[in-house]
Amino acid sequence: MYYSSGNYEAFARPVKPADVDRKSAYLVGSGLAALTAACYLVRDGQMKGEHIHILEKDPIPGGACDGYCYDDLGYVMRGGREMDNHFECMWDLFRSIPSIETEGISVLDEYYWLNKRDPNYSLMRATENRGQDAHTDGKFGLSDKGALEIMKLFFTPDEQLYNKRIDQVFDEEVFSSNFWLYWRTMFAFENWHSALEMKLYIKRFIHHVGGLPDFSALRFTRYNQYESMILPMVRYLEKANVQFHYNTQVTHVSFDCRGGRKMATQLQLVQDGKRVAVDLTENDLVFITPGGCVENAALGSQNAPAPFLPAIREGGGWDLWRRIAAQDPAFGHPDVFCGHPEQTNWMSATVTTLDDRIPPYVQKICQRDPFSGKVVTGGIVTAKDSNWLLSWTFNRQPQFRSQPKGQLVGWIYGLFSDRPGNYVKKAMRECTGKEICMEWLYHLGVPEDQIEDMAERSANTIPCMMPYVTAFFMPRSIGDRPAVVPHGSVNFAFIGQFAETQRDTIFTTEYSMRTGMEAVYTLLDIDRGVPEVWGSAYDIRDLLRASVQLRDGKKLTEMDLGLTEKIALHEVLKKIQGTDLEKLLHEYQVI
Repeated sequence: MYYSSGNYEAFARPVKPADVDRKSAYLVGSGLAALTAACYLVRDGQMKGEHIHILEKDPIPGGACDGYCYDDLGYVMRGGREMDNHFECMWDLFRSIPSIETEGISVLDEYYWLNKRDPNYSLMRATENRGQDAHTDGKFGLSDKGALEIMKLFFTPDEQLYNKRIDQVFDEEVFSSNFWLYWRTMFAFENWHSALEMKLYIKRFIHHVGGLPDFSALRFTRYNQYESMILPMVRYLEKANVQFHYNTQVTHVSFDCRGGRKMATQLQLVQDGKRVAVDLTENDLVFITPGGCVENAALGSQNAPAPFLPAIREGGGWDLWRRIAAQDPAFGHPDVFCGHPEQTNWMSATVTTLDDRIPPYVQKICQRDPFSGKVVTGGIVTAKDSNWLLSWTFNRQPQFRSQPKGQLVGWIYGLFSDRPGNYVKKAMRECTGKEICMEWLYHLGVPEDQIEDMAERSANTIPCMMPYVTAFFMPRSIGDRPAVVPHGSVNFAFIGQFAETQRDTIFTTEYSMRTGMEAVYTLLDIDRGVPEVWGSAYDIRDLLRASVQLRDGKKLTEMDLGLTEKIALHEVLKKIQGTDLEKLLHEYQVI
């Protein structure tokens, strides 16, 4: 496998890999990474669909990319997906996946024109004092010292950040700024999370720094991620005769790791309650999704809290990874990620409005008609003074194809599940859906004498507790995550958020899809380049633009410098006078 950039290889179709007709594939799980791998096995690997087996422990596919209407609960989305125009692997695949909405076009076409016609941006990013504008006003509010702390992190070598926390590289100069409010609520970073991942995120999205305050950097699908992304992939695979095996739990994968050669030799399954062993040969390719951010997730209801269930369960994703990791050091260290559930959990809730009482409060804050079918909030709105650090969003409505007219379906999440609310004096994790809705309505500015009745009669709210939703953000070192294809592997790969690949950042759809693509291209030796991660971190124009935007438009010459630094800067600017470098600095408003 090798990386490529530009459109020469992007438009090419690879030749059929040698001996692919003799090979089979087994994919453990049916999340976004596994479905991507299956799609690449079909499209570029040209493997027969009948030879591809997707083993899913649940009765439906999709993993964390869910969005369902449960008969006994209502609409549920455990999370949402923010996407970027430079998710190179994602768009490479979705250009080939037919839309299930519009005949004759791809998912990429559908998404592209939607976001052209209805571009995303927020008109109110944060509130305080019960629904009042927090007046972040598109500003980062960083001091010169805070901006320099971010710049220093950007240039710090990865190996110096192994096992370091964010609060070991930033102080209150960053943590008290709007920058940190935007950042941690948008990406779900906590102060104790990985400084390395923080650095990788800054580098990965440096071209979007200016779009963080108002979310103009982001793009969203028309419907929830299950209906807009997962279902088209499943239909594509079913049409290719790929075999889906639901209610099939992989409990163990055995390996032979002698002599530097590593080979998966057996899958142990529980299928419809029966234990089954599948012996593997070199021609049986295995794609394993270790761990899982929604493992142990639990739903509550309008009148019941979602239970916090951090205990690792036999047969779950973490248990499977532990069993695999015990067989070879190259298979990673799962307990680095799943050993601290108090530091990796947060709660979400899906709220469905049932009448016309709540929508006016949403409209007042987002400053758009939520029933227009277009962008509503344009990303999350954060209640800046919320004890739970509550954020909420309504994407384009309807969010579900089956959604009744006159209803809105939105999403709420709180980063601090163990703290009492401002209005409901209970920890978020102890609250029923109704109580979470009450806290949200309080921060919307609903009169207090109407809050409880409105939460009970005008909304249906389903809470979800996820003990490991940010497990991949825990401080880590090299080797804690297994390589997508470990050195010496004969017939297996690791995919998803806990596999290691170069330069990309986890908690994105692109990361899952990239690992799936890289795994297939490596194991089948497909002769076409995998698109490299977008190179904005190496583009001087993006770096200059971001350095000015982080300082809210202030020029380099306006920095609070000592006399020695001022003299040095003056000398440098004098030496570049009349050059293209000076023109570049002027063009990007650095000077």
